[in-house]
Amino acid sequence: MALLQKPSGEALAAVRGPAGSRAGGPRRSGARRRSRARVNAQVVLALVIIAAFLALALFAPLIAPYAPDAADAGQKYLPFGSSGHVFGTDEQGRDILSRLIWGGRTSMVVALIAVAASTLVGATLALVAGFSGDRVAGLIMRTIDVMFAFPVIIAALAFAIILGPGLTVVVLAIVFVATPYVTRVVFAEVKRHRGREYVEAAVSLGAGFWSILFREVLPNVAGQIVVYATGLVGAMIVFSSSISALGIGVQPPEADWGRMISEGAKVIISGNVTVALLPGLVVLVVALAFNWLGDGLNDVFDPHKRRSRS
Repeated sequence: MALLQKPSGEALAAVRGPAGSRAGGPRRSGARRRSRARVNAQVVLALVIIAAFLALALFAPLIAPYAPDAADAGQKYLPFGSSGHVFGTDEQGRDILSRLIWGGRTSMVVALIAVAASTLVGATLALVAGFSGDRVAGLIMRTIDVMFAFPVIIAALAFAIILGPGLTVVVLAIVFVATPYVTRVVFAEVKRHRGREYVEAAVSLGAGFWSILFREVLPNVAGQIVVYATGLVGAMIVFSSSISALGIGVQPPEADWGRMISEGAKVIISGNVTVALLPGLVVLVVALAFNWLGDGLNDVFDPHKRRSRS
């Protein structure tokens, strides 16, 4: 029976430690601080990378040492580190560094514009579907399911046939790809907020359908929309590069990272690796930076993660 006795206050204090703290508390708080510092450093690094590439793209005419389409047949395939061409030259003697700088103008800007359009369309459809009746919501979401199932390459080829290859095809293809994902994510968030007290209060006060959507619900889901769209930019930069690599996106001689990868891939076997490797690394770094930024923003906007790290 002595084993069932209630432990004394001294025994509890000995287990909990000073000031009633639990064992392992300092260790957990130290781990949280390290985790928070890691996330902050990741966000700062992502912002630095994105800002640097955007600045290079914006000031390309001032920064690039050569014009992007300036060819010199006598300087084909100069190796990395060559005098006057730090990153070497391609199959037409064009400076790879200059083309990388100018290529950011198409690859990054097109992806940003297309993702912004996709976010606007997808979020609007999700808001309407989340607060409409079953018929309207079913029509919208079944259309989104069809877009999910439709082969992306076929859609891009259809746009190219109708409009001709070019930047417009890349933008439309990205919008076609990204809109269903944005709609699905935002629709799930809107459904979670549909029964909240602030929505019921707005309804009881006589607020209209559109007023509830854009004045009440949208501000509460905007954080998740921004987080998802930010991470989506990185994926769409990769996707836009693949569209251009197929030859139905940006057309030569305009500089584009995807086009550079496609042209460089043809000569990799001959040993000219840097022609395709360098634009591939640039796409990888920029895409990772946007994904890191999205992860960091998720920690900022998600209250549960904020509390767990505090």
